[in-house]
Amino acid sequence: MRSRLQSDHSALPAPSLLQLMWLASPALPVGGFAYSEGLEAAVESGLVDSEASASDWLVDQLHLSLARSDLAALAKAIGAWRRRDMDHVRELNHWMLQTRESQEMRAQTAQMGRSLMEWLRHHNTASPEDIEACAQMQPTYPIAFALAAAATQAGVRDALLAFAFSWAENMMAAAIKSVPLGQSAGQRILSRLADEMPAVVEQAMGLKDSARQAFTPMLTILSAQHETQYSRLFRS
Repeated sequence: MRSRLQSDHSALPAPSLLQLMWLASPALPVGGFAYSEGLEAAVESGLVDSEASASDWLVDQLHLSLARSDLAALAKAIGAWRRRDMDHVRELNHWMLQTRESQEMRAQTAQMGRSLMEWLRHHNTASPEDIEACAQMQPTYPIAFALAAAATQAGVRDALLAFAFSWAENMMAAAIKSVPLGQSAGQRILSRLADEMPAVVEQAMGLKDSARQAFTPMLTILSAQHETQYSRLFRS
C-alpha cells in the first residue's frame, strides 16, 4: 500500500494538481457561467426540453465540437507553450478566432481569454514573459488556458480533462437554468458527460493540426439566432 501511495503522489506534484483543480473550478473568474453556447437557443427552439434531450445535446456537443476544436487546439497549444514555439501558438490562436462562426461565439472566447490573462497576471502560475507574449496576441480562452496548464507539471491528458470538466460544469448549470431542470438531473447529466470525457480527450490528443475542425452548422445557426433572441439569460 505504501509503495502505491508513493507512486500516486509522484505522478503529479501537489502544487501542480492544485493549480489544475483551480483552473477547472467554476469559481475561476473567467465568466464561463454567463454562456450557454447555443443551449439556450436550442431550448427556445424546442430542440431541448427535458433532461434526456439536454443530456443528448451536450454529449453531442462534447464529441462533435469540443473534441475536434477546442480540446484538439488546446492539446497542441500546451506543447507549443512548453517548447516556446510562438509561431505555432499564434497559428492556433488565429485558427480559434477564425472558426468561431458567430459573433457571440467569438466574443465569448475573446472575453474569457482576457479574463484568464488578468487572473494569470496576479498569480505565479506562468512567467511574466509568457503572460506578456500571450496578452499581445489577444488570446482565445483555449490558448490562455494552455499557457496556464503548460506552466504546471500536469500532462496534456490531465489538462484536457480539467478543461473538459470545467466546460461540462458550466453547461450543466446552463441546462439547469434554461430548460429548467433540478439539481439531481444536472448531476446525472454531468455524470454522463464525465463518462464520455476520457475517450473524447484521447480523440482530441490524436488529431493532427490538419484534422481539426469546427463545423457545427446547427450550433452556429442557433447561436446567430440567440444574438437577437428577445428574452434570454445568457450571453451566448
